[in-house]
Amino acid sequence: MSSDHASEIAETTPSKQCLRLWLRMLRATRSIEGDIRELLRREFDTTLPRFDVMAALYRKPEGMMLSELSRELMVSNGNVTGIVDRLEDDGYIFRGTRNGDRRTSHISLTGNGSETFEMWAKAHEVWITRRLRDLDEAQTADAIEIMKHIGQSAEGVKR
Repeated sequence: MSSDHASEIAETTPSKQCLRLWLRMLRATRSIEGDIRELLRREFDTTLPRFDVMAALYRKPEGMMLSELSRELMVSNGNVTGIVDRLEDDGYIFRGTRNGDRRTSHISLTGNGSETFEMWAKAHEVWITRRLRDLDEAQTADAIEIMKHIGQSAEGVKR
C-alpha cells in the first residue's frame, strides 16, 4: 500500500470508509449485472428477471407458490406475474392451482424449461467467471466470507 493511500485511509472516518465500500460494491455489481443483462439479451433473447425466476424454480424442482417465488426474489407478486405469464406462454413454466383454488398459483419448470435454464446457467457461469478471473482462489474465498458477513450484519440492522 502506498503511503499516500495509507494516509488517505487514516484520515477517513469509519463512516466514510463504509460509504466508500458500499459505493465500490454497488459499482462492481452494476457493472457485472449490466454485462450479464446484455449477454442474456444477445445470446438467448431473454432478460435477467426471466433468468432469476427460472433459477429460483430450478432450485425447487417440486415447484412453489407464486407468493413464495415473490418472497424468494424479493419482489412483488405483480412483478413476478407478468414474467411467469410470458415464461408459461414460451413453454418454460407450468402453472397449476393448489387444491383447485384458482386464486393461488403453483408454478414449476417444464422439462423444456429445465433444459433451457441449464443451458443459460452454464453460459452465466462462464460469463461470471470471466469477469472475476483476476481474483485468485484465496481472494475469492475471502470475498465470499466478507460478503456473507456484510449480509448478516445488514440483516441484523434491519431487525
